[in-house]
Amino acid sequence: MENVSNMFVFTLSGLNMTMEERYALFSLTILLYQFILLCNITIIFCIASDKQLHEPMYIFLCNLCINTLYGTSGFYPKFMYDLLSPFHVISYAGCLTQVFVIYSSALCDFSTLTVMAYDRYVAICKPLEYHSEMTNQKIVKCLIFCWLPPIICMSVVVILASRLTLCGSTIEKLYCETWAVAKLSCSTTTVNNVIGYIVILTYFGHAVLITFSYIHLIKNCRKSKESTYKFMQTCVPHLVALLNITIALLFDVFYSRYGSNSLPQSLRNFMALDVLFIPPILNPLIYGLKLTKIRKQVMRLFLRDSCLKWK
Repeated sequence: MENVSNMFVFTLSGLNMTMEERYALFSLTILLYQFILLCNITIIFCIASDKQLHEPMYIFLCNLCINTLYGTSGFYPKFMYDLLSPFHVISYAGCLTQVFVIYSSALCDFSTLTVMAYDRYVAICKPLEYHSEMTNQKIVKCLIFCWLPPIICMSVVVILASRLTLCGSTIEKLYCETWAVAKLSCSTTTVNNVIGYIVILTYFGHAVLITFSYIHLIKNCRKSKESTYKFMQTCVPHLVALLNITIALLFDVFYSRYGSNSLPQSLRNFMALDVLFIPPILNPLIYGLKLTKIRKQVMRLFLRDSCLKWK
């Protein structure tokens, strides 16, 4: 096979459709991306502008929305460009950057949801100790935990991927990811696979820990109506968000490892894009509709804007 390690360009496959279909998909994608930006920026602005929302739970929610903006920026602009371009290529450096941004964002989602689960555990099971436990220093440590481990993990993954000698240049996906790059390697990828599985197991372990913590929460919530109300109001959105990102990442992992060319292209594309389409939309909507303070602040914001327009 031809050694293309020094060519520094990858070809992305998956957009095997007519230009008319691409134009239609481009229109839907740009609307979707604008909607994602609107929803997440609205939540961020509402939390930042209202001092009553400067509490740990809302700060972590704000971090979740900021991470969504960060992660989607690694995919949507390039994807929309590809929809209008006859050539679907990405540079070697651009590919590794896209891998880092998309997957560090996905891991940061898990870290943030883990921190939010801890916050809800303290709020519901230890209400009298909540303010002494969730200090400003603890919040800063939690935010560092949300970002630092994913950045370190993906830095290691990307560095290992960059050391591979490649014998191909076609990535069978709509965007770059490490296993797709590893499939092009002429040399052994054992170390890359081991590190990849360790990262996956570690972060899916987060989901298992959160599940067990919620089993404990549910047992405690049954003791009083107030605890039950708190759980339904603040924990249900968190569980839906966790289920959302877990299913999306499972789709992505199974597609990357076991995706078959015998599957319809549309199904393969859906499996590849689910992690970038569903969580960025559902997370702000779930929290915005379920959390009363957020919902009121959003309504107040849009009503004020409407009144200013009429004036």
